[in-house]
Amino acid sequence: MIETSQLLQIAPWAERLTAAQIDRARAGIAIKQYPPGATVGSLGIPSDAWMGVIEGLLKLRILSEDGREASLTGVHAGAWFGEGSVLKGENRRYEIFALRDTKIALMERQTFLWLFDNSLAFNQYLVRLLNQRLGQFIGLVVHDRMLGPAARMARMVSSQFDPVLYPGVGDTLELTQEEAGLLAGLTRPVANRALKSLAERGLIRLDYGRITVL
Repeated sequence: MIETSQLLQIAPWAERLTAAQIDRARAGIAIKQYPPGATVGSLGIPSDAWMGVIEGLLKLRILSEDGREASLTGVHAGAWFGEGSVLKGENRRYEIFALRDTKIALMERQTFLWLFDNSLAFNQYLVRLLNQRLGQFIGLVVHDRMLGPAARMARMVSSQFDPVLYPGVGDTLELTQEEAGLLAGLTRPVANRALKSLAERGLIRLDYGRITVL
């Protein structure tokens, strides 16, 4: 069980819960730490927890049988994800792994479903989240098929600043160029050229381990 103050710090959806709902939520959350490269969630495993990133960076991907990779999105601090699979009780359709040291809050499915059944505020948050995520993934399909490397990189970076999916992110993202390439599904040399192109156009500023949107 985590403390109420910690729950309110890591979970924007908790702000409108009642005291009893907060107690139920914090009793159903565990905190885990993962090193870089660790698998956080495997393809085909039951989705038994809703996840929130407290610190670090995750990548969601799909691997084909012949080893080809399709990058879905990156998930950084402040974001909660996986609600669709938890709601449906289905096996996970993608792999989750840590790109750096990452701390995650995991809410057990039983607690998630209790909040879903008993909190209007929680349901309203989920509707906004699911609607935003649907738009993100529709855009992902279009951009992957129609855009070149620089535009794909720009779309990836902009997606990480979504105020609904990543509340409080500001205008600077703690992200290395190598990590940006992994999230955009580009090789490191192509990713570096794409980021440099965006910087030369005055769209972003590149610092060590940091991307600022101008």
